[in-house]
Amino acid sequence: MNVKEIRDMSSEELVKEIESLKEELYNLRFQQATGGIENPAHMKDVRKTIARIKTVITERERAKSE
Repeated sequence: MNVKEIRDMSSEELVKEIESLKEELYNLRFQQATGGIENPAHMKDVRKTIARIKTVITERERAKSE
């Protein structure tokens, strides 16, 4: 998911997306612990996407307060 797609989403959709990505990250960590993860680099991608979404949310909150 790129930044343009994230910026086009509403704030409610972003919150739901973060929740689903956190659940996916949890499952990936569990797979890694049991040795069954196929693509370990996917964990990094999920973490970065969560960070991108949080950044957009923070930008929107700061824009509202100004």
